[in-house]
Amino acid sequence: MSAVGDVMSGMETFSLVPRGPFSLTASIRFLEGFTPAAYAGSAESALDLAFGVEGSWQTVGVRVRQDAGVVTAEIVSPDKPGPDLVAAVHQQVERILSLDVDGSGFPAVGERDPVVGELQRRYPGLRPVGFWSPYEAAAWTIIGHRIRTTQAAAIKARMAEQLGEPVSFGGRVVHAFPSPQRLAGLDVFPGLAGRKPEWLRILAEAALDGQLDAARLRAMPHEEAMADLKKLPGIGDFSAGLTLLRGAGDPDAVPGQEPRLARAVALAYGLPEPATPEQVLQISEGWRPYRTWVTVLLRTQLEFQTGEISGRRGTG
Repeated sequence: MSAVGDVMSGMETFSLVPRGPFSLTASIRFLEGFTPAAYAGSAESALDLAFGVEGSWQTVGVRVRQDAGVVTAEIVSPDKPGPDLVAAVHQQVERILSLDVDGSGFPAVGERDPVVGELQRRYPGLRPVGFWSPYEAAAWTIIGHRIRTTQAAAIKARMAEQLGEPVSFGGRVVHAFPSPQRLAGLDVFPGLAGRKPEWLRILAEAALDGQLDAARLRAMPHEEAMADLKKLPGIGDFSAGLTLLRGAGDPDAVPGQEPRLARAVALAYGLPEPATPEQVLQISEGWRPYRTWVTVLLRTQLEFQTGEISGRRGTG
């Protein structure tokens, strides 16, 4: 998987060849169905991403397409990215789409567990779509602390529009979440109550220091990474787990004490009550080494049946 120049358009492109089942359309529909991601594009077209590149935190715009199994990403902004930036964007897009993980063994999980097999058939090619960075995932948990998900999503969108950099994708503009440099100077923002601005400033400094780098977190043992994240103010067990699983892209972990997952497991496995943490751990043993991926399938089924996050009841 190497970066190659696009001679016809003058824009830099690179290709990603998925190992195992993958559907970009399923990824886009996942983003459309979950309010925190709030994707407004078309599931039948390209995925337009605007994000800060870890390390430099330079804002880039990337348009991702899939054709005949091959995923192609085109850097639409900046105009002439250098090779180091292209390599960093390549790595980050891979992680966002869970294409940095060999998924060729994922179908075998469905063969062992009929419930997972049914979910794989219902949502073919769906892999976790991460937050654009652990920094953004952790910021989301702070913004959403003790308020409704829809409220938090609206605040996060306003922060992107007012404090983030815009990227033009032809007919529409996408705003990236504010860079750590911008949030490091945040005093107040409408909707951020209590100590949230302070917590976001400290989080931004940690990101600038490299504490939230995805590669660093993924290289650490799970419990050590969790403990390290929880040193940050406003980051508890749930926030650390979300940052690690959905930000750094850990493919094989199960969030503890997660009420929605407990309900999702109960729904899928026909339990009379939400699954206990012990039941989740026991059932999830058969999902290794893709436990995070299965939890996403379970949460997707729950969301499309209940609409509890987006406020829309689906039919997926």
